[in-house]
Amino acid sequence: MAEQEAVILVHGLWVHGVVMAPLRRRIARCGYHAVNYSYPSMRLTLTENADRLAHYCRSIAAVKLNFLGHSLGGLVVLRMLEFAPDLRVGRIVLAGTPCGGSFAAQRLARLPGGRAALGRSISEWFGRDRPQPPLHHDIGVIAGSVGIGLGRLVAPDMRGPNDGVVSVAETRLPEMRDHIVLKVNHTGMLLSGAVARQVCEFIRRGAFAREP
Repeated sequence: MAEQEAVILVHGLWVHGVVMAPLRRRIARCGYHAVNYSYPSMRLTLTENADRLAHYCRSIAAVKLNFLGHSLGGLVVLRMLEFAPDLRVGRIVLAGTPCGGSFAAQRLARLPGGRAALGRSISEWFGRDRPQPPLHHDIGVIAGSVGIGLGRLVAPDMRGPNDGVVSVAETRLPEMRDHIVLKVNHTGMLLSGAVARQVCEFIRRGAFAREP
């Protein structure tokens, strides 16, 4: 595997790494050693999960480590980059990650039992400065524009284009190298061939593919 680049897929809240399997298979077909990483998104804090991810990454023999983080998984990756400068990091793609905050999550947190439902990683994220990744990393951001999802149940007045959980505006990161909006909702990203193609494109050349 030392001759091959790896892509580590990091899932979002409330799920297991198995949900990333369709994307993993598609990314593997692009020639990468694609692996799903699972973590306890509810039980541990953002920093604890980021530390575990860094430890896992150090066990992978690959010439370069690229990342795909979906939703909360993207925040875990960004937090990890803050304190793991020793990793051989290539390019990072964030899909549906609320880099700039989450209107829907804030709404849920106000409901009875809402903070418990969001778990400790999101609670830490609410209570600290946003993750600040080193500026030298190539980061691409994918947002969705099909506004159907659980977030609309707690935040029906979510403003602007959104994927049903995270708005397009909330996905933007000052340090990002490229940003693209696809016709997909938050959960649909996990099954989307278009998302997988754009992930491979960004990891390969540092930019998303645009229609001519």
